[in-house]
Amino acid sequence: MTKRRSIGFIAAALVAAGAVTAVCFGDALAIAHAQSAPFGATARPLEVLGSAKPWLTAVPGGPQALRGKVVVVNFWTYSCINSLRALPYLRAWDERYGDKGLVVVGVHAPEFGFEHDTARVRQAANQLGVRYPNLQDNDYAVWQRFANQGWPGFYFIDAEGRVRGYRIGEGEYAGAEKLIRKLLVEAGQDLAAAPVSPITGTGVEAEADWAHLGSPESYVGYDKAENFRSPGGLRKDRAASYAAAADLGLNNWNLAGKWTVGREFAALDGAAGAIRFRFHARDAHLVLGGAPDGRPVRFRVMIDGAAPGADHGADVNAEGWGEVREDRLYQLVRQSGAIDDHTVTVEFSGPGVRAYVFTFG
Repeated sequence: MTKRRSIGFIAAALVAAGAVTAVCFGDALAIAHAQSAPFGATARPLEVLGSAKPWLTAVPGGPQALRGKVVVVNFWTYSCINSLRALPYLRAWDERYGDKGLVVVGVHAPEFGFEHDTARVRQAANQLGVRYPNLQDNDYAVWQRFANQGWPGFYFIDAEGRVRGYRIGEGEYAGAEKLIRKLLVEAGQDLAAAPVSPITGTGVEAEADWAHLGSPESYVGYDKAENFRSPGGLRKDRAASYAAAADLGLNNWNLAGKWTVGREFAALDGAAGAIRFRFHARDAHLVLGGAPDGRPVRFRVMIDGAAPGADHGADVNAEGWGEVREDRLYQLVRQSGAIDDHTVTVEFSGPGVRAYVFTFG
């Protein structure tokens, strides 16, 4: 199936003067190279992994045990929908080929501040079933040595320690598995008893409906915010009262209530408030953070002013009710019928909640 590129996902990561700019890549039309490492990447990837720390889930036998193995390195971050939709493939490869000489290594490079918290990442990895070795790369040291360019990033390393392939973005997983099998056979493995079978994600990890994806990743913090339509615009780094726009065009959004909009997120200051987005996609997600005092914050999702019913996401019920307890991605909408333009409204019932970014699928 031809997959349409979502413009909000496509950008290059820049590594200059020690600074890193990174984005989520949303489809198979992102950067893909089958036979070489990206320009500027290390020629000794196993040495980089060997000196990296901290390991949240250790390599059995230590990083030195990667020598002689075929290694798939995945750069990910746990609130990124593109990273989440890649997990079924990584878990399946780990299960299929783990006893055939393959090691999958996750390199968790955080996008948002809360993803720097090691305890949160460990909890998220456990909830997501990430059992393979996983490394926390808060300062992007491994990212820069690999010359990585976005989430999800994949590097395929042969048993001689050479990068034989890499790609950035979702999709083309059959080709990736074919390369894994080729490298394992080169290493002397017999894969006759390890047949290839389809891999399918479920829930929030299900493949996007690319044919009907017409909304890009859309940030709420002012550093990357676009298409904001509340009267008066965003007021940076100070509490302000916002009102809903009279009308929202496609991929426009607004706030209602008293919010403080920072570089990375908007925090609700009032006892109640709402955020609204006009989108075109099967799925709608919002990355949310909990209140500072740790108390859950209830929210309600409405689609075009009505309860979602059968079109509710995994984190809300048919009446639209959900609760922010953890800092993570929340699935608000999964439509079951024809895809059209709709407005999703999220109403919050308590202060302190933080809204980071809308993503779609």
